[in-house]
Amino acid sequence: MPADNLAAASRSVWGADIEPLLERLDADGEALVARTEGWSKINSGSFEQPGLAAMRARLLDAIDLPATPEVIDLSPSQRVRPDGEVMEVQHGASIRVRVRPEAPIQVALTGHYDTVFPASHPFQAPWREGDMLRGPGVADMKGGIAVMLAALTAFEQLAGAKRVGYEVLLSPDEEIGSMGSAPLLAELGARAQLGMTYEPAMADGALVDARKGSANFHLAVKGRAAHVGRAFGDGRSAVLAAAEAALALNKLNGQRDGVTFNVGAIDGGGAVNVVPERAVLRFNVRVPDTESATWAEAEVQRIARDVAARDGIEAHLHGGFTRPPKPLTDSQRTMVAWTHQAGAALGLNLQFKPSGGVCEGNNLAAAGCPNIDTLGPCGGGLHSGEEFALMPSFAERAKLSFLLLAGVERGVFDVRSLRT
Repeated sequence: MPADNLAAASRSVWGADIEPLLERLDADGEALVARTEGWSKINSGSFEQPGLAAMRARLLDAIDLPATPEVIDLSPSQRVRPDGEVMEVQHGASIRVRVRPEAPIQVALTGHYDTVFPASHPFQAPWREGDMLRGPGVADMKGGIAVMLAALTAFEQLAGAKRVGYEVLLSPDEEIGSMGSAPLLAELGARAQLGMTYEPAMADGALVDARKGSANFHLAVKGRAAHVGRAFGDGRSAVLAAAEAALALNKLNGQRDGVTFNVGAIDGGGAVNVVPERAVLRFNVRVPDTESATWAEAEVQRIARDVAARDGIEAHLHGGFTRPPKPLTDSQRTMVAWTHQAGAALGLNLQFKPSGGVCEGNNLAAAGCPNIDTLGPCGGGLHSGEEFALMPSFAERAKLSFLLLAGVERGVFDVRSLRT
């Protein structure tokens, strides 16, 4: 256990009573790793409802804060099936904890307990390897939830009446776009002055300061089936129409800085002696700012209209931007500066980088809530069987979050400056 978490100068800024709480977080590092290890054994893939329910129960048992957790059922979202028809997708429930909602300063803390790994995936159990904890969700982001709860527990032990309240939101659908939890994130972002989200930091310790926005689209195409031998000319191929739309989308790459169009899949077709009647083109768009999002959406609409204008073809576009861009605004720069200052007090020289990835931090920022969204443990190999979290970073990042909260509470950070 480090004997001196804070330099003398930092002690005078945060207060002498901070040091024992930092030391306690150091001592709890192994417990945070072990908790994450246990959670990783529960398969909570985004569509695995029994596993999500089991993980939710474990989280409810783990939450030890001065407020009763709420379980909020999420509304279903829609998904386009391979045949072009629309189906409902169930998302389970979010957990929400509101502590001191009447306090003048409100902080949003978000995380997700779903993973990208279905029950059929071979990556199911955690193991330790040197200073790495490997396993599904250990970094993304069950480890992040463990870090969040540890920091909040330490914050509640801080002496004095609190002028900071906070709201924790843990959701089961982040890995599939937060379609069910998006309204809760928007409401939370509108209520809070600042946000803290627990995606993993990078393996080298760097955090994310700005993110691109992301849209998922599904173009359902209907043509006309026909026998390829007797009536080939009567058919209208939905697969060819979708393929030509895919090529048109790909040609948009490079036309605007930072905007990418990725064709992920074309569902459709069947027997080779039948002109295919149905196809679904699925693609993703990433943009750095709202102006680019407007341009990209207009181009997507134009291509969809071109498909629908083909003889004998119907086309219906579904989807859109589920994660708005999170640019590096003045408020975001202030949050970065605060986080850097808290890190420096712990002897960390934190670096920040932009990311093309998206998370709940995008949603909070779109609601007007500046945030740091990579406050979880350091890790890598995300969304693969190589996922890992660095075990020494659990206590380190819990201390970082605790100092951020304590700094807001004690006026080290002026929250009013975020809204100017």
